[in-house]
Parts: sequence; structure tokens; C-alpha cells
Amino acid sequence: MNRWHLISRRAAMVGLVAASSAFAPIAAQAEEVVNVYTTREIALAQPLFDAFSEKTGIKVNSVFVKEGLAERVKAEGAASPADVLMTVDIGNLIDLVDQGVTQPIKSEVLEKAIPANLRGADGQWFSLSMRARVAYVSKDRVKLDAINYEDFADPKWKGEVCIRSGKHPYNTALVAAYIVHHGEEAAQKWLEGVKANLARKAAGGDRDVARDILGDLCDVGLANSYYVGLMRSGKGGPEQEKWGAAINVILPTFTNGGTNVNVSGASVAKSSPNKANAVKLLEFLVSHEAQELYAKANYEYPVVPGAPIDPIIAAFGPLKVDNLDLLTIAKARKAAANLVDKVGFDN
Repeated sequence: MNRWHLISRRAAMVGLVAASSAFAPIAAQAEEVVNVYTTREIALAQPLFDAFSEKTGIKVNSVFVKEGLAERVKAEGAASPADVLMTVDIGNLIDLVDQGVTQPIKSEVLEKAIPANLRGADGQWFSLSMRARVAYVSKDRVKLDAINYEDFADPKWKGEVCIRSGKHPYNTALVAAYIVHHGEEAAQKWLEGVKANLARKAAGGDRDVARDILGDLCDVGLANSYYVGLMRSGKGGPEQEKWGAAINVILPTFTNGGTNVNVSGASVAKSSPNKANAVKLLEFLVSHEAQELYAKANYEYPVVPGAPIDPIIAAFGPLKVDNLDLLTIAKARKAAANLVDKVGFDN
């Protein structure tokens, strides 16, 4: 090997070492990330992610997965970059666990912040915010201060009830809770009674309930709490402001319990490459700072007792969350869906 070959080889080796040294800090920085797969619109969660990054220096990479979250993570297998899986509805959270794409974590912060009935006992899922299934009541035509879920089957409301499809997850969860409280036979009779009281076919969305109350098509209905915030704040436009102004909101309870809630939540992915950062993100999301951001972004209830609530939602009065374990409700969802079909609720 001649002198010039030796010089060239030595230069190449020096260049390789220099390149390795140059990339080392970048690789270290790249580890300070957390990758989130979410079924929630990114715009709703971005203020939370930004606040977390500012506080910790950990970058949040988020991917919106409209459908098939569990299936996507399963398909990616052990090579999946997902650290945190975020979704809405307790059924979807439990499905992630059942599909085997989550892992249990132990965190004193999460266990202390989140009530036991709003998280998995094995640390595989955690609720991060709540929305209540509330009563929309005509402000002009109905004088009512309190109502139970059971009351919606009372014949006095015949032709006066509006509601979306019984097969929608929000209503399936409510029927499932009814089953847990009273049994399947009673739940079937209740569904039959509510169906008999409908002013129109069970269809549309929750905001349509307020619209139809304004239009004098019905006097009462069941819908989610956060939609009231979207309507009354003007985020839904001036027309929806009128819908929100036409109703009073009552927090119903079961006769032997509290108000039915559904949740948004998250799990740590089974093959999380940045598990420590994933746990840090979940712990941040139950801080008062993050819980207040949840409340402002989408008018949701905090899961952490004592965290700030948006004034529009706080005006409904104190929320007494039903003390049923969410996993127990989730397990009754199949029976609930079958009952909805059996009574032809949506027909």
C-alpha cells in the first residue's frame, strides 16, 4: 500500500470518528421524545403537548389515527414507535387492553390523582378527562330542578324526548350503566319506556337535541355536557349559540347512584421505546395545569378532584360522579347494545 493510500485511509477513519462524535449529541436529543397515537383531533390535544414540552424539554410527536388504533399498533408489532395511546370512550380504552397493545405501569402520581373507579386496577389505562351524560331541558316550557335517568321512561314525557342513536357509544355506555345498576330486565323496560316517549327517531347528534328543543319538537333530552360549552361559547357558530341558550342543563343521577360519565384516556403502548417519557406525559396530564387546559380546550370535566372547571360547565352545579367502576360498565356494553337492538330503539 503506497503512502497516498495510507494517508487517504487515515483521513477516512478520522472523518468517520468525527462524524460519529458530531451525531452523538443529536442521537441523545432524539431520545428526548414521546410518540403519541391519538384518536382525538390533534388540535384539541396540541395545547397540552406544547405545555408538556415547554415544561420538560421532551418533544411530543403526535399521529392522528381516526380508526383502527389497536389494529395499527398490533400490525407494527415490537417495532411500533408508539409510546402513548390516547382515545375517547371507556370501551375504546378497554379494547386497547384486550387487544394486547398496552402495558401496565406503576405511578404513585397517577394513582393519587385519579380516583380508583376511573383507572385500571392493573395500571393499563387511565382516564384523563370526563364528559357527563346530562339532561337538556327547555328553558321556556319546562320548570325542573332535578331529574333521574329513570325518569326519562315516565309516560309524562310521552312525545317530548329527543336523543341520538341508542347504538352510539355515549348511549351504549349509559344503557350499560343502567344494566349494572338495575339489571337487564329493568334496563329493557326502561329502553322501551324511553322509546315510547320519543318525539322523533333516535338519530342525529347531541347538539341536535338542543336544536330540536329550540324548535319545540321536544322538551327534554339526553346529551353530553361538553357540547353545551361548544354551543354557548360561540365555537359552534351563532346558530348553535341560540341552541345552547334555549336549554337549561340538569345533572341527572341514577336513583341509587350518581351522574353517568364517559372519559377520554390513555395507556402506555406495549412496545413503547420511550416508556419513561410516556409515564412523564401521563403524569403531566393529570396535573392541575393540564387539567385546566383540558377544561378550556373542550369543556370537559377534570378527572382530578379540585382541578379548575370551565365556568360554562361549572354553572351546571356540583357533579356527583357515579361510583360504578368504568371497567364494570365496559363489560356490560355488549348486553346494552343487544338490548338496543332487541327493543328496536333506533327504528
